[in-house]
Amino acid sequence: MTDDRLTNQTVDLLQQMIRNRCVNDGTRDSGEEIRNSDLLTTFLEGTGLDLQHYDAGPGRRSVVARIEGSDPSAPTLCLMGHTDVVPVNEAQWRHDPFSGDLIDGEIWGRGAVDMLCLTSSMAVAFRELANTGFRPRGTLIYFGVADEEAGGVYGADWVTSHHWDDVASDYVLTETGGILAETPAGPRVVLTAAEKGIGWRRLTVKGTPGHGSMPWASDNALVKAAEIVRRFHAYQPTPQINEYWTAFVESMGLDEDSRQALLDPGRVRDAIVQMDPQTAKYAHACTHTTFSPNVISGGQKANMIPDTVHLEVDIRTLPGETEQDIDAHLRAALGDLYDGVDVAPIAPRDASSSPRDTPVWDVLEKRLGVVHPGAEVIPWLLVGGTDASFFRGKGAVAYGAGVFSERATFQQIQNRYHGDDERIDVESLALQAQLWLDVARDVVG
Repeated sequence: MTDDRLTNQTVDLLQQMIRNRCVNDGTRDSGEEIRNSDLLTTFLEGTGLDLQHYDAGPGRRSVVARIEGSDPSAPTLCLMGHTDVVPVNEAQWRHDPFSGDLIDGEIWGRGAVDMLCLTSSMAVAFRELANTGFRPRGTLIYFGVADEEAGGVYGADWVTSHHWDDVASDYVLTETGGILAETPAGPRVVLTAAEKGIGWRRLTVKGTPGHGSMPWASDNALVKAAEIVRRFHAYQPTPQINEYWTAFVESMGLDEDSRQALLDPGRVRDAIVQMDPQTAKYAHACTHTTFSPNVISGGQKANMIPDTVHLEVDIRTLPGETEQDIDAHLRAALGDLYDGVDVAPIAPRDASSSPRDTPVWDVLEKRLGVVHPGAEVIPWLLVGGTDASFFRGKGAVAYGAGVFSERATFQQIQNRYHGDDERIDVESLALQAQLWLDVARDVVG
């Protein structure tokens, strides 16, 4: 049963976080997460708990609050939510993306789903526990972290590298999970137990400068870059069938031929083509290393043939793949152009996963079963990336958790991540605040 008082607090805090416009475009001077960090500090400081701040760069502030446990042998649980959001094309939205307006039972704004809804509801639950005298056996940590949307360089990566003792945890809960999906076999709820690795690359393409009025047989770096983009688009790496994809397929209630096709590396690509577009996107990403050329820059003037063009490629690796595997993929994709391109990694990160035979997974299953009776909880491979990987690298068990209402369907939530008209319904906010209270009491209480 949810608490209207906590729901209203979550709505208000979420609206303020959206309005702070902590937009992270990947540059050092963007983000300005200090605005949301200071907001969270003001929200939490009335608890009487000590709050610690971590400034990895100007304006790139994270905040940590702790409720210390009485038993050093009991587990430590960290509720971690990021405070930054991705850029937005405001003209494409039906409502102001930084208004935080409540419209027809939904809070609108960039970050409403990814992941300020969770960050705010975690803070509300944490403050409620502190204010009501919660004295757990294990330690409870709240971590409002900067820079998740650009790889964590000024956030979780920096804090776990420089101040690990302040956030060291046995279990970490962050984005994303608790989303309801209707399948032919019945309702399913996903919880993230693993995520793909990040193998972003910056390619520098060289050419020879010249006058734009005489392009014949010119060595144009932009033309070369265009061919590289075409080759990335055409590249088809060998599919891989992993345990998370298998669990997803088995949960769908498909006919036997469709099931076999989706679990066969030789047939899965053709089977994916037959799916609805949104499911097909995930299916492809879950079974393939992916390459998405997303940023290009270069040239100086309309009448000058460019001699240098930079291309940034979002590469996501499957569990078990290494940096050497990425290099092999690049050689295969670019062919004879590979040796003429300078390749530099950007914030590389291996794929990571956590075991599911843990008390926290059991608690999450139980609590999600209360909200969505009869729905099977399935392990999820997140094809994006989160700050969970930094904790997994330190030996912590980390899950993407949360809970969303029946109104927030799987397809809707997936489309709203980094998409237009991002919004979250108030019922989901109520459920989320209650989830963190219940999980904290069950795990460390």
